[in-house]
Amino acid sequence: MRRAFLQLHIAVFLAGFTGILGRLITLNEGLLVWYRVLISAVALFLLRWAMGRKVSLNKNQLIRLLFIGATIAFHWVFFYGSIKYANVSIGLVCFSAIGFFTAVFNPVFTKQKLDFGELALGLLVIFGIYLIFHFDDQYRTGIVLGIVGAMLAAVFTIWNKKLLNEIDSVTVTTYELAGGLLVLSLLMPFYLRYFPPDHIIPTLSDTGWLLFLSLFCTVLAVNLSMNALRKISSFTVNLTYNLEPVYGILLAFVVYQENQYLGKGFYAGFAIILFSVILQSWKVWHKSRKTIPA
Repeated sequence: MRRAFLQLHIAVFLAGFTGILGRLITLNEGLLVWYRVLISAVALFLLRWAMGRKVSLNKNQLIRLLFIGATIAFHWVFFYGSIKYANVSIGLVCFSAIGFFTAVFNPVFTKQKLDFGELALGLLVIFGIYLIFHFDDQYRTGIVLGIVGAMLAAVFTIWNKKLLNEIDSVTVTTYELAGGLLVLSLLMPFYLRYFPPDHIIPTLSDTGWLLFLSLFCTVLAVNLSMNALRKISSFTVNLTYNLEPVYGILLAFVVYQENQYLGKGFYAGFAIILFSVILQSWKVWHKSRKTIPA
């Protein structure tokens, strides 16, 4: 269990860089995600080939992997859209709504009973986001995009929890990213028509940041979080990912001085979200103490 939590927190720390990279990379959100899944999928297929791994997937598993991969890709498009239309801090704090959506969707997809404790913590996060939405109306478009992205993230995490009982994490990640690449490639001509970019080919700087984003913040981080998901509940994984805004926002304050542009509503909402993370961490720790034999 300790190893799983360590892997999870390393993954969350790496994920904290994604917001900063979303602003550093000058491509629009659609192209940014397309290049991200392209590089990540190629890297994973090469890794599997080098390790000599072979896996046999049935048709149902393959379809599920590709479908979840498309959901992950759409999540990233909305997430980076939130950053582009608002800023790094807003995009990251909206991601915290993932805990609420997990508490709501988990009983629907897994037939488990609704956990009112988890729902209450999730609602606390939603209230924090509402405070930001209420006071900082200039960021409303970015907030809406960020909330949709969080909803999609909750869905694919729950689905992955079930798949990881059948398939190893490297295979899951590889085929899901391939699915995301396939769907985005089919939709990209329409996307570029309605959202024309300033440029399609990444600059030299963009290429360097894309490689870091893909290899470390995607391939490594996703595999670490999926390994942790084998031992930890999907709600706890998702709520722990609420620490991603903490790391990312602190980086945004240092790199972009975003603290100069954020009002009192942001800080009030952020404090409530951080409080919900602390409560859930205490809840998990307290529960684990009860289950460990004396």
